[in-house]
Amino acid sequence: MPFYIHAQDRSGVGAEMLRLSEAHWSYMDRFADRLILRGPTLSDDGSEHTGSIHILDVENRASAERFAAEEPFWVAGLYERVNTTRTVVLLHRQPNEGMLVSGRWPPKPLTASNASPQLLGANPDGRLKFVAVLVDDNQSHTTGVISIITALPSEALRIIRPFADQLTGEPVAFTAQRWECGGRR
Repeated sequence: MPFYIHAQDRSGVGAEMLRLSEAHWSYMDRFADRLILRGPTLSDDGSEHTGSIHILDVENRASAERFAAEEPFWVAGLYERVNTTRTVVLLHRQPNEGMLVSGRWPPKPLTASNASPQLLGANPDGRLKFVAVLVDDNQSHTTGVISIITALPSEALRIIRPFADQLTGEPVAFTAQRWECGGRR
């Protein structure tokens, strides 16, 4: 079962992250067959690491939380916070970089039609590279959406907004951050 793990960096930890990057990558290598998506979020100009996202396919929430708690950047105190949320992956086109666009909302009942890839349309915009609906642990309610879109922030928001509005029946507030695929270079 996939989980979205979003870690927000503490400010001023860039040098320490560089020092621990090999430990981080070695840790991630242990989960390579279960990582659906991974990579850092970046500042607007792309010069600073601001956080990390991982979509990890594991047995249960406890496994996802253990993954996050044992990650070397977290152990070293480099993350301000880590959130773990169950997801339903609807689209995965192997993105290399783009905008991470996310929105959260109060729980809305999950139905077969609102967590279906068909909700994205028969031919989703080619710039839409990844979409996952955030759900509660028993998958009875949606709580948000995350997406990777290869477009400028304003365009990325226009691309994902109709989909999210269909899920909630009302406008959704979004955040957009630069993102790139993680892993060894």
